Amino acid sequence: MSLIATGVLDKMRADLDGVVSYRLPVGDAEIDLNPLIGHTITLQHTGNIYCCSCGKKTKKSYSQGHCFVCMKKLASCDMCIMKPETCHFDQGTCREPDWALSHCMVDHYVYLSNTSSLKVGITRHTQIPTRWIDQGATQGLPLYKVKTRQISGLLEVELAQHIADKTNWRTLLKGDGEPLPLEERAAELKPLLADKIAELKQRFGDDAIVEVSDAPTELAYPVEAHPTKITSHNFDKEPLVSGVLQGIKGQYLILDTGVINIRKFTSYEVEVSSDV
Repeated sequence: MSLIATGVLDKMRADLDGVVSYRLPVGDAEIDLNPLIGHTITLQHTGNIYCCSCGKKTKKSYSQGHCFVCMKKLASCDMCIMKPETCHFDQGTCREPDWALSHCMVDHYVYLSNTSSLKVGITRHTQIPTRWIDQGATQGLPLYKVKTRQISGLLEVELAQHIADKTNWRTLLKGDGEPLPLEERAAELKPLLADKIAELKQRFGDDAIVEVSDAPTELAYPVEAHPTKITSHNFDKEPLVSGVLQGIKGQYLILDTGVINIRKFTSYEVEVSSDV
C-alpha cells in the first residue's frame, strides 16, 4: 500500500460526462477515484477533526464538519437550511444576512428525481446536476424555477404530500431503481399544485415561480458491484477503513467491507492509501 494523501476530508467532487467521475478532496489534494475501482484503498482517521469554517480542532463534528461554536452562529447551519419553508430572513433574525442574500435569496429549482423511487427536492440554480449526483439519483427533472429558497421549500412541502421527499439510502446503494417516466409524473403532479402556486404568486409576485420544460437528465455511476447487505463504516467507531473499492454512488464509497458516507465525515483528518 502506498500513501496518496493526508489531510481533512471534504465532500466528493463530481463531473457528469457519461458515467459520473469522482474526485476525493483530502487536504490540498484531490484524488481521482474512478481509476481506483477494483483496487484496495485504505482511509486511516488520525483522530483529528478540524472545523471546516474556522479551522480550529474540535472533538466532535457538527452539521457536517463544523465545531460547536460555528454550528451555533453560522446561517448555513440554521434549521431553516433543512426546512427552507421556515426562512426568517424577512423578520430580520437571519444569522448572516449577507450570506443569505447570496445563498438563499437567489433562484432555486424544485425538481423530481429517481433515487430508487420518485422523490421531490430543491436546490440552488447553480447545483444542477451536482445535487442529483450527491443524492445518487439516476434521473432528474426540474419542475419550477423560483426566486428564493423559501419559495422552493414551500412548494416542496406541498409536493411532499403526494410523493416522498427523503431518500432511502440503503435501497439506493443496493442497486439502481427502475427508470421512471418523470415527465408523465410531472404532468400528473403539477395540477395538484395549482392552488398553492396561485397563493404564492399573490404573496411573492407573478414572476416568483416559473414552470420549467427541460428534458430529464440521466445519470450513471461507476459501480462494479452493489452490496446485498449494507454495513456502514464509521470513523468514530473504527479509525481504519479498508477494502476493495467496488463503486461510488452519491457521496458513498462502496467497499467489499462496507460503505462509508464521505460527506458525513467532512473535516476528519485521514491518511489515504492504495495498492495502485
